[in-house]
Amino acid sequence: MSLVGTWLTRVAMSWLVYRLSGSALTLGLVSFAGQIPTFVIAPFAGVWVDRVNRHRVLVITQALAMVQSTVLAALTLAGLITVPWVLALSAFQGLINAFDVPARQSLVVQMVEDRDDLPNAIALNSSMVNAARLLGPSVGGILIAAVGEGLCFAIDALSYVAVLYSLLAMRIDFAPRAPSGKPLVHELKEGWRYAANFAPIRNVLLLLALVSFVGMPYTVLMPAVVSRTLGGGAHTLGFLMAASGSGALIGTLYLASRKSVLGLGRVIVMASCCFGLGLIAFSRSHVFALSLAVLLPTGLGMMLTMSASNTVLQTVVDEDKRGRVMSFFTMAFFGTVPFGSLFAGVLADRIGPEDTLTLGGVICICGSLLFLRGLPEVRRMARPAYMRLGIIPQVADEPAAQSKS
Repeated sequence: MSLVGTWLTRVAMSWLVYRLSGSALTLGLVSFAGQIPTFVIAPFAGVWVDRVNRHRVLVITQALAMVQSTVLAALTLAGLITVPWVLALSAFQGLINAFDVPARQSLVVQMVEDRDDLPNAIALNSSMVNAARLLGPSVGGILIAAVGEGLCFAIDALSYVAVLYSLLAMRIDFAPRAPSGKPLVHELKEGWRYAANFAPIRNVLLLLALVSFVGMPYTVLMPAVVSRTLGGGAHTLGFLMAASGSGALIGTLYLASRKSVLGLGRVIVMASCCFGLGLIAFSRSHVFALSLAVLLPTGLGMMLTMSASNTVLQTVVDEDKRGRVMSFFTMAFFGTVPFGSLFAGVLADRIGPEDTLTLGGVICICGSLLFLRGLPEVRRMARPAYMRLGIIPQVADEPAAQSKS
């Protein structure tokens, strides 16, 4: 329920900003303001999350997010909303997300008692996200056209009641990590060295950061493409976002059906290639039906890349560094988006949103090929972790497991 509200707000905010400004650059600025706090603060938040009760952190962050949506709704319904207000409220949401995402991703492991179920749990979480992503934009497009953006923001604010109730109903035994006595900056450096020197984490994070930087801004530029290229309105935007969400949902259902993390390296390569090809096809399309069709594999590739990467990271990371590594995941997937959105907004003003998306798709494909080149090292270094967790049950199985990774 809460995520449906979140997607209502995302679609409504993009349309509101473009209606107020008529500028692709302003769309990029708003996205930048909403994501830059995550990039700057998430690493420090990750250290803190490793020290405290993650469940309690989520209760606080979700309550603050409800306040943010309430203010946004009130200003819009009162006719007082302006682009500076949207920028400020987006930045506040980014600050909340800097703590919320690492805590939420780290809490997943505590909720799953059997580590063998972790890939399915992550896929189930992604399925929930994308079911909402499928429903929210399509409903949002209809609501925007019928009653305006303010009601979408109000529904989002109300939807946080559901997630707060669910969190408060949970009972999780939390064993906090024993205080190390080390300064926060020292623990941050320790986590950074660990991630940088361990190929399965380093390579996954680098590819995820690249794909997010050049590929994810397609959602930011979509209102401009809808208006300029397809000649559509809010309904068109909602249907296109729903198509992308449908592809993402198919991808997460595929992940949920998998029995093992083995083979996810190849999945990441194919998914990032699929995302890049989808972006190129969407950017070249001038027909609504074709755009709708190509956004299915685009959404599928995007979500498979993110969810498969998340699964690999959650599986191989040491427990005492989980919060820090998931904060780097937050930086890679969410934190690079503001820079990508700003870059895409500036570039789109110069060469157009269509050529900007084409360039992003080409870079995504190149990044996936580089990741493929480093896959043997990823397999070699991940193998001991997989054996320790029982994913590879016997040493004798190593050659077969290597060929599947």
